[in-house]
Amino acid sequence: MVSFAYTLTDPMGLHMRPAGMMAKQLAETPCSVVIRCGTRSADAKSILNVMALAAKCGETVTIEVSGEDEEATLQELREFFTANF
Repeated sequence: MVSFAYTLTDPMGLHMRPAGMMAKQLAETPCSVVIRCGTRSADAKSILNVMALAAKCGETVTIEVSGEDEEATLQELREFFTANF
């Protein structure tokens, strides 16, 4: 398992449009991806789970990736979060 932490800078926090793009992109990966925010966690492949986190601007989320090709998936997610959240 590999992970990274990211502090949300988008004023809307972890919002629907990019969360949907992320879930669609992750549907093609064999990895398991979990987003944690405080005591809450969500399967990143499910837009409903991600939205239920209700992560707001200024909060830090931790993204955990495990499985085949986890390093490449983690790097893609790091770039995605930097560009969209």
